Amino acid sequence: MNTETIKKVADSLHSAEKEKREVVRLTKEVYPDFSIEDAYLAQEEIVRQKLAEGHKIAGPKMGLTSEAKMKQMHVEDPIYGYVFDYMQVEDGETIRVSDYIHPKVEPEIGFVLKEDLTGPNVTAEEVLAKTDYVFPGIEIIDSRYENFDFKLPDVIADNTSAAGAVFGTTIRSVEGMHLDTIGVSLVINGKVAAMGTGADVLEHPANSVARLANMLAKKGKSVKAGEPILTGGITAAVRIQPGDHVCAKFGEGLGEVNLLVK
Repeated sequence: MNTETIKKVADSLHSAEKEKREVVRLTKEVYPDFSIEDAYLAQEEIVRQKLAEGHKIAGPKMGLTSEAKMKQMHVEDPIYGYVFDYMQVEDGETIRVSDYIHPKVEPEIGFVLKEDLTGPNVTAEEVLAKTDYVFPGIEIIDSRYENFDFKLPDVIADNTSAAGAVFGTTIRSVEGMHLDTIGVSLVINGKVAAMGTGADVLEHPANSVARLANMLAKKGKSVKAGEPILTGGITAAVRIQPGDHVCAKFGEGLGEVNLLVK
């Protein structure tokens, strides 16, 4: 796909996010041959546009971090995108549904590294050795496509549906933690909406960070120390409505993160 078309795709998705409107997925009619490589180029153009507008990258985020889902989609790697500064929400803060298109939430374990991590061939063990701390989080996803209808290249180009993130303030060293067996509950209005464990993220959340480093290495990039990294949804994403009180509860002393919806 040529540069002009890539920019046209990026412009469309960037405008849809800002105008809070749905678009038909790219691969449905207009660009049926849109590839994963094209999609990352479109994502990079969206990132460039956001940076030009004065926004800053808060940190990377991972998606498609279920091994079963990757097999279903016939891919070997998860996908990545970026959370920007304007997407950040404080723990316990109130958001408005009207500021999104059709938002959903999912609990995630976040990592912050004490050293840069450069692939290829990064392992989970190396990730854990270079981890400063982990933290609890909630990601808000909001696909710009009608009815969340998309294929893999569509969602990559759409910055993996990034729309918001709550970075919890409880931090813990990974030493002595069992991040693969940690239990996580997504509670909405006092009722458990979804449950999972750390193993639902590529068998261990550290594997997600390793995959990120190895994928970025192909583009000559690294995972940076000090950046919050969202490792992927532990449960299915749940749609939120005005009046909801969202609480993500984590085991292993990682605490909880809250979000109010208006």
